Amino acid sequence: MRIITILCGLLVMLTGASSWADIYVYKHRDGTILITEYPQTANPSYTLLEVKRTDKRTDRIPKVNVHTTRSNKAHKKVVNSPYDATIKAIARQHGVDHKLIKAMVQVESAFQPGAVSPKGARGLMQLMPGTARRYGVRNSLDPIQNLLGGVRYFKDLLELFNNNLTLALAAYNAGEGAVQKYKGIPPYKETRLYVQKVIHYHRLYSLANT
Repeated sequence: MRIITILCGLLVMLTGASSWADIYVYKHRDGTILITEYPQTANPSYTLLEVKRTDKRTDRIPKVNVHTTRSNKAHKKVVNSPYDATIKAIARQHGVDHKLIKAMVQVESAFQPGAVSPKGARGLMQLMPGTARRYGVRNSLDPIQNLLGGVRYFKDLLELFNNNLTLALAAYNAGEGAVQKYKGIPPYKETRLYVQKVIHYHRLYSLANT
């Protein structure tokens, strides 16, 4: 399963080199606020609002905070999405951590139900056509159907890999066959980055108590 390029800053390939830890605050044309360490110079959909400079240099992997709620006069910075209640209900129904599912949706589609990847993955949890058919999803662009299929698939992956979170996430991105072949996270940059991002957002949402 391929991560669709909706927010280009989320898919910048990370290196181990040191960099200035500047924070960029952008506003999308639809009112979405994006807070990131990656400048969005190649994406005309974003307008730069502020650059928060720091005097520190860092060797860590940059962390990205994306706030996908509409801005208001108070410029509140929250991590709520229009699908939080649905994600929570479906995840709890199937015994999966709803904050983890929310993190996956963030990375997979940035909460865009109409997202379609170049390889054909569709919807909030970027279901491939074969996976959608396997879990009885007739319309992958329907948020509820997509979440039901995606959560059931991920739960099956957790069971397949004995509740090993990183392996289950890697399998969701690259396929269970790839994880079984390499007996661990496949040596794919996309998959390794995907696992890191989901774990990061899971921590973010857990701290934010959303």
